[in-house]
Amino acid sequence: MTIPDASALTGWRKSSYSNGEGAECIEVADGVPGAVPVRDSKNPHGPACVFPEAGWSAFLNAVKGGEFGN
Repeated sequence: MTIPDASALTGWRKSSYSNGEGAECIEVADGVPGAVPVRDSKNPHGPACVFPEAGWSAFLNAVKGGEFGN
């Protein structure tokens, strides 16, 4: 699912892996029960993809576990 303009959501935070120059960053929003909105930090008024909380958690665990390589 996507939200065409997710700028009205609050609680956006950047990935801890984002670089200091602001490029190649994603942000996630807190406070959406059962879902995790994700957007490109360079386009805060653009669309956000919304993932089920369990799916987002599984994705993060896979990344942390090295399932996608280095």
